[in-house]
Amino acid sequence: MYLHLGGDITVMTNEIVGIFDLDNATVSYKTRDFLTYAEKKGKAETLSDDLPKSFVVCERNGEHNLYICQPAPATFIKRLEQFGKE
Repeated sequence: MYLHLGGDITVMTNEIVGIFDLDNATVSYKTRDFLTYAEKKGKAETLSDDLPKSFVVCERNGEHNLYICQPAPATFIKRLEQFGKE
């Protein structure tokens, strides 16, 4: 199954490592360091010009990619549940 993250980005659900709330997760300096590292390595992609509310970490062929998204994590969870995937 696929999950639309925003823009023209769709990922397979089995590639998703985690869906995180940007406000809550960035309280930790380790998460901020991870986001900074991903941006420096070119592994982070912002999918909207609107205020981001979440980020999604995906793994494909042993490589991690990070997508900074406008929808809240609850929106992604609803989409997954709607199609029978929790």
